[in-house]
Amino acid sequence: MATITSSPTYNPWAKIYNDYWGLEYCRVILPAFEQLLQQYNVAQGANILDLCCGTGHITQHLIEQGYQVTGLDISEGMLQYARENAPKAKLILDDAKFFNLPSTFDAVISANAGLNEIINFEDLQQVFAKVYDSLLNNGVFLFGLNLEDFYKSWHGAISDGDIKDDLAWACCDSYNPEEKIGQFRITIFQMVEESWQRLDINNQVRGYSRTEVVTALESVGFTDINIYDEEGNTADSQYNRHAIFSVRK
Repeated sequence: MATITSSPTYNPWAKIYNDYWGLEYCRVILPAFEQLLQQYNVAQGANILDLCCGTGHITQHLIEQGYQVTGLDISEGMLQYARENAPKAKLILDDAKFFNLPSTFDAVISANAGLNEIINFEDLQQVFAKVYDSLLNNGVFLFGLNLEDFYKSWHGAISDGDIKDDLAWACCDSYNPEEKIGQFRITIFQMVEESWQRLDINNQVRGYSRTEVVTALESVGFTDINIYDEEGNTADSQYNRHAIFSVRK
């Protein structure tokens, strides 16, 4: 049995995300973002950057709502699916910490908690600075983050998985509250040319506090900072699970 380390064409992690999670995230998360886009008067035809766009399900839905959407993601495997799911989108392979796009966007969104994979506070500030530079004056940045309490339920148990004739996978989540670092470990077995191949993925995420996020946003110049729950309702000061932040340039 061979062990796969990396390959530009064989990317079962992107396949799992696309087949099991991408569309479901879009269904559950996007209504609150659509509500906020309307609340902030981001009209149809507006130019939107979908940061950490993944497999493009949210990108495509926004296009169907009449927006002009550019998707950006660091994973070529994810973008391969995004090209299929959102064929009319402009898609860019780049790092959220280092991208340089002109100040042409009416709004930037990052709906799927992809920014939790930014582990260091300084790197999160850098992402926010790049977003700030890409927005038009008075532009809106809407993004979702899993906060500390969300990850405290990760205790090392198997949280998801599936078994098929040619594919088996399992995801195990754990969290270190002292370091505020979570890990989701995914083991994938896939049948390739009559041989089972294995891929092990170990991704880290950071459980930021509300205060840390607000501090990072203010440090790069964002104003009018608001925090909502995952249904788009204003979150009180005790809410500390999955939050949606809205800010203006």
